[in-house]
Amino acid sequence: MWNFIDKEISAATGTEFFAATRSSVGGGCINSTYRVEDDARRFFVKINRAERLPMFDAEAEGLREIVAAGAIRAPRPVCAGIAADCAFLAMEYINFSAPGKGAGEELGRRLAAMHQVAGPRHGWRLDNTIGATLQVNSPAENWAEFWRERRLGHQLALAARNGYQGVLQRQGGRLLSKLDGFFAGYAPPPSLLHGDLWGGNFGFDRAGAPVIFDPAVYYGDRETDLAMTELFGGFPPSFHAAYREAFPLDPGYRVRKTLYNLYHILNHLNLFGGGYLGEAEGMIALLLSEVG
Repeated sequence: MWNFIDKEISAATGTEFFAATRSSVGGGCINSTYRVEDDARRFFVKINRAERLPMFDAEAEGLREIVAAGAIRAPRPVCAGIAADCAFLAMEYINFSAPGKGAGEELGRRLAAMHQVAGPRHGWRLDNTIGATLQVNSPAENWAEFWRERRLGHQLALAARNGYQGVLQRQGGRLLSKLDGFFAGYAPPPSLLHGDLWGGNFGFDRAGAPVIFDPAVYYGDRETDLAMTELFGGFPPSFHAAYREAFPLDPGYRVRKTLYNLYHILNHLNLFGGGYLGEAEGMIALLLSEVG
C-alpha cells in the first residue's frame, strides 16, 4: 500500500517521493492518519476502507474550493485513490504552532472574507460527509427548502431509521412545517462554507496564519458556520468580535443559530446514540416556542 501511495504522490507532484518515515498521527476518530516524509518533504495521509474513497474525493474537492477562494489557508490536496484495498487521501502537511497575539481576530477576519465568496445556488456539486454521515448537497434556489429537506429532514429520517421515534419525530415534523417562519424578511445568499467548523478543525501555522481543515464544504447561509463555532466552544471572544466587525450579522441569528446547531446535534444522535436525544428534543421545543 505505502509503495503505491509514494508513487501516486510522485506522479501528482512531478518529483519522486519515497517515504523514509511514516508516523501515526492521533486526533481523528473516522480515519487512520499518518505523517509521511523523506529528507525534503512531508505529506499528511488519511486511510480508510476502500468504499470510503468518495468521501476522500469530496474532501479533496472541498479543500480545493477553499484554497481557490484565497481568503484563508487550508491544506492543499495532493492525490487520492485506492491502494491495497484501502482508500487514501494525501495532502499538504502543515506545521502548526500555538496562536500568537491577534490570532483570534485574524481567524475571524479571514473567515468573514471566505463567507463573502458566493456560489450560484445553495448546496454544492458533490455530496460529502458530516462526520461519517452522508451530507446531501443537491442544489436549491430557496435556502429554507434546502435546510428543511437536505439538512434537518435528512437527519430526522436517519433518526427514525435508527429507532428514534415518538416526540422527536412528532415535534421535528412540526418544526419542518414551520421552518419558513425563521426566514421572514431574511434571504441569505449562498456563501462558501466550511460546513463542520468546530474547535478541532482549525489551527495556526508557524507564521501565525489561521488554517481550517477537515471541511464539509457547501454553499449556504454563513450563519451555519458561525453557529457551530458556538456549539462546542474553542473559539475566543476576539474571533467573534472581529468577524462581526468585518461582516455584521442579522439580528435573527440569535434564534437561527439553534436551528442550525440542531443539525449537528441530530447528526451526533445518529452517530453516537441516545445521549443526544434529550438535547435534540429540547432544541426543537425551544425553536417551536419561537414560531408558535
